[in-house]
Amino acid sequence: MITIRDEIAADIPAREALLDTCLGERRTAKSSERLREGRLPAQGLALAAERDGKLVATVRLWHVEANGRPALLLGPLAVSPELQGEGLGKAMMREAIWRAACRGHGAIILVGDASYYERFGFSTEPTQDLAMPGPVERERFLALELHDGALDGALGVLVATGRAEPGKAEAAPLRRAA
Repeated sequence: MITIRDEIAADIPAREALLDTCLGERRTAKSSERLREGRLPAQGLALAAERDGKLVATVRLWHVEANGRPALLLGPLAVSPELQGEGLGKAMMREAIWRAACRGHGAIILVGDASYYERFGFSTEPTQDLAMPGPVERERFLALELHDGALDGALGVLVATGRAEPGKAEAAPLRRAA
């Protein structure tokens, strides 16, 4: 039996190992990581899936904004290789979206495979006037509005707005180099 629950501090080593296995060592070089560095995930939106006491999937959402319009950045989503294709990633996504909506968040943004995330309602349309703080393939830069018009007026580069990790200095907002 697999249980989806809130992530706890004891999950961190297993989560990092799972992310390395699923996404490789270059995962920390991605533009999305610039928005997560030194930050805590959004309250109640760091999820773990566990089977027989072992962490088998993870997903987290992070506070960001563009031009004063708040949103969440989803990622990374990872599922143990032996369970991929069995619907656990879909269950994690549905739980993350449901929890974000229940907490009153207006939109979720991510960088990922459009053919996978479109099934949850994500598209490139809401991100047309947005940018990441580094390179991103436009067809992979997707968003889902949980409330109609949540991203109206959002433009420019996403900046991190979430709480800083304890002991980390508050980072300056990320800006795109000229």
